[in-house]
Amino acid sequence: MKKERIKNEFLQLTSVDSISLKEREIAAILKGKLENLGFCVKEDRAAEKIGGEANNLYGFLKGSLPGEPILFSAHMDTVQPGIGKKTVFHEDGRITSDKSTVLGADDVAGIVEILEGIRSIREEGIPHRDVEVVFSVGEELYCKGASAFDFDMIKAKEAYVLDLSGPVGSAACKAPSIISFTMEVKGKPAHAGFEPEKGIHAIALMCKVIEGIKQGRLDEETTLNIGTIRGGTMSNIVPEHCVCRGEIRSYSHEKALQVLEDVRGILQETVKDFSFDSMVHIEAYSVEKGESVAERFARACEKLGLPGDLTETFGGSDNNVFAKQGIRGLVLSCGMYQVHSVEEYATIEDLILGAKLVRELILDLT
Repeated sequence: MKKERIKNEFLQLTSVDSISLKEREIAAILKGKLENLGFCVKEDRAAEKIGGEANNLYGFLKGSLPGEPILFSAHMDTVQPGIGKKTVFHEDGRITSDKSTVLGADDVAGIVEILEGIRSIREEGIPHRDVEVVFSVGEELYCKGASAFDFDMIKAKEAYVLDLSGPVGSAACKAPSIISFTMEVKGKPAHAGFEPEKGIHAIALMCKVIEGIKQGRLDEETTLNIGTIRGGTMSNIVPEHCVCRGEIRSYSHEKALQVLEDVRGILQETVKDFSFDSMVHIEAYSVEKGESVAERFARACEKLGLPGDLTETFGGSDNNVFAKQGIRGLVLSCGMYQVHSVEEYATIEDLILGAKLVRELILDLT
């Protein structure tokens, strides 16, 4: 692994503005990088499906050895604040932004590690299996890009998604379903000073609904949160509408759906005039320790002296979408820390280790 090349590539990619649905520039750069590595690169039609500027990138690299193809994935978009990012390298090996924006290690760290791991194999002329790469758009928006991906292009049955916080050498084998919901209560407007008794107070009704809904940690694998509430137009008018939005997460998809129905039931029992909408963003999955995708990860980590820990995450990733398509995968830690904040950072050491891990995963033919 070439340290200076890794640093320069990380700097190049984090310097590009690539907030969700605005990934056109970084997509063009990455398409060129994949082609230079010998990949046949295709774009799908995700942009028109999700209202973005760029499509998902798919790359296929033909190997000279037999064996099932192996898939690596990372996402191209960042969260806000992500415009005008300035990357700062520190003497102790840490990499930060100038603290006015996020760094973008989520998920440039994963991208760089995938590219460098493959690049090292190609430069040394080492025989390898077929390799596939997916760089997705709109991942930070509940995996919109991956959900719109044309999976007919994928040949691999196993995947490694580099998109987890923490030091290189651990991986998430379990992630939840995430379902959002919107409740709207309809009341009746009236002048709050002259004739309040003629009105039906929508916010008060919504408060009764919320009071009946248990929030927080419902059990060891399920949470529910109502995060926003909005209603009314003026202080002297009895509010006619009130809308609130919430989210359910659970390691059990069936349980998440049941909680959603429970929320709908409480709303229906409490008020007469309402609307209720929901969306399943991603579905839960779990990978067992004995599955080949996990065993390969363990062997690669052992060879590199890494812990090889299998963990759980209560966040989603493109791996949730892959799992729904029958692709067994792990989400690998790629050395990003305090993501989704201006305190986000990465380290040179992790970037190098992550690239080495990608290399070992490709070369493991067991």
